[in-house]
Amino acid sequence: MTETLSTSTSMLQNPISAARSRLAAQSGSRRALLLMAPLIAFELLIFVIPFAILLRISFAAPSSDGVYVNGTWSLEAYRQVFASDLIWSVIGYSFRLGLIVTVLSVMIGLFYAYAIWRSSGLMKSLLLFSVVLPLLTTLVIRTYAFDPLLQPAGLLYSTTGVVIAQLYIVLPYAVLAIYSVMATTDWHVVEAARDLGASRPRSVLEVVVPQVMPGIIVAAVVSFAWSVGAYAAPELLSNNITFAIYVESLMLGDMSYPTAAALSAVMLGLMSICIAVIFGVLNRFGGEFELA
Repeated sequence: MTETLSTSTSMLQNPISAARSRLAAQSGSRRALLLMAPLIAFELLIFVIPFAILLRISFAAPSSDGVYVNGTWSLEAYRQVFASDLIWSVIGYSFRLGLIVTVLSVMIGLFYAYAIWRSSGLMKSLLLFSVVLPLLTTLVIRTYAFDPLLQPAGLLYSTTGVVIAQLYIVLPYAVLAIYSVMATTDWHVVEAARDLGASRPRSVLEVVVPQVMPGIIVAAVVSFAWSVGAYAAPELLSNNITFAIYVESLMLGDMSYPTAAALSAVMLGLMSICIAVIFGVLNRFGGEFELA
């Protein structure tokens, strides 16, 4: 009789416990949704809606006496983008600049972050301060400061000068992204690798680099995206034209809003593909970092 009562009680408690679990899960989901609501609203207002407007303009018919014809649908802007050799040369230069700057910023950023990680006391503070200090100055002033520096060396109005200036712009972000992950790495693991016979370079490449791969991926994506869309350094320090400069000339000079919008949409698609490739390639070398 007692066993029968206990069995009946447990059978009654199981559905009640399951219902409570479901209610707790639903309540947690609602709280998470409420917490995410401001972020979702921000994303919609600042990114999604403006991008939808950009796409709509790219499909509008160009107008000879204005920016575009309201209420029309046309693929003429995309035809102009894909048929123009000048536009593709601008796109090619933008991606070459982004690739060069990204490789240099990740390599230098990794070494600099390692130096910060292994230093201590005043030296560590000075190294961190030297990274943060450029961020306290406006971008235009930082870029203009390279004018008197590059001119004596003959690098002004050259691709090399643009690479140096753009590298100076994105390097602090690369260093901070890599160091933020490297600071959580246990140094005893590196020491254990060296005790087992690994040399200093091998212990860094096979132990430290895989563990900081998420930071390297973030550094690479930020450097690449910012450098492909670079405006200040190419505009102020060279005669080369990036896609950002060309979009400005299309909008303010030619008043060709559909072509500018179409070029921006094409560049966004190409950059998304390149960033996905960066994630895939770097993930092969260690760490786990997935696209959201």
